[in-house]
Amino acid sequence: MHNQISACVMTYNEEGNIRRCLESLTWCDEIVILDSFSTDRTVEICLEFTRNVHQHEWLGYIGQRNLIRTMANHDWVLFLDADEVVSPELHAALEAQFDKLIERYVGFAFPRLVFYLGRWIRHGSWYPDYNLRLFRKEKGRSGGAEPHDTVFIDGPTMHIRHPILHYTYNDITDHVNTMNRFSSISAQSMHDRGRRFHWVDLLFRPAWSFFKGFVLRLGFIDGWRGFLIATVNAFGVAMKYAKLREIRWIEKHSEPSCSAEEDGLNPDS
Repeated sequence: MHNQISACVMTYNEEGNIRRCLESLTWCDEIVILDSFSTDRTVEICLEFTRNVHQHEWLGYIGQRNLIRTMANHDWVLFLDADEVVSPELHAALEAQFDKLIERYVGFAFPRLVFYLGRWIRHGSWYPDYNLRLFRKEKGRSGGAEPHDTVFIDGPTMHIRHPILHYTYNDITDHVNTMNRFSSISAQSMHDRGRRFHWVDLLFRPAWSFFKGFVLRLGFIDGWRGFLIATVNAFGVAMKYAKLREIRWIEKHSEPSCSAEEDGLNPDS
C-alpha cells in the first residue's frame, strides 16, 4: 500500500490485550495511542510499538474517538479497540486492494468475529456486526449514542468480508458486568436526549432482543454459548430501560419539597 494509514487505539488498563492488538497493526504507517491514565502496564507495552502515546481524561467513547482522530498524521485512519485484532486475511486484502479501492470509496466496514468462552461466534446478534473502521480522516466523524459510537461518513463506503477479531470478554462474569455498566451509560444517554420511559419498552424489548438473536439470527447454532449471549443481551436491554425509569424516579424524589419544619413552622416549637 502506498497510501499511508494511521492506526488509532484507545486504551485503559488493557495490559492483557494491548500487545496482541498492536502486533496486528505493525504494518500500518503510524500507531497512535490515546490512554485514559491506565494504572497497569498498558502504556509501557504501547511504548514498545510507538512513541506516539497520548494521555487524556475519558471523554466518553464518542469524544475520545473524535479526539484521537485529530492526533493522526496521515489521511487515512483505522480505528481498533484494544481487545481487537486485524485478522491476517483482512491485512492481506488491504495490502492487495487498498490503493485501487480508495479511488471509489472513502470508508470501509469490516465484520467482527468474537471469541467467546473458547469458541468463535458466527451467528446471532454478534456476527457479522459490520463496523466502519477505516476511512479518510476528513470525511468521517464519530457520533451516535453512548456507549456505541458510530462513524458517519461523507461519501461512498464498502463492506469487506474479512473480519476484525474481537476478544471481548474474559468470562461470564466479565460479560454480565459489562452489560450492566453499558446499560447505565445507555440509560443516562437516553435520558439526556429526552427519551421518556414507557412500560412497553421494558416488557417487550428484552424478549424481542432474545428472540431476534437466538432464533431469527440463528444464535441457537452456537449452542449453549448462543443461548447465553442472547440471554445476557436481553438482560442488558431490560436493565437499560429499568435504569431509565430509575433515573426519572430519583430526580422526582430528590426535588426539594416544602415542609413545615423547613418553613420554620415546626409544630414542636
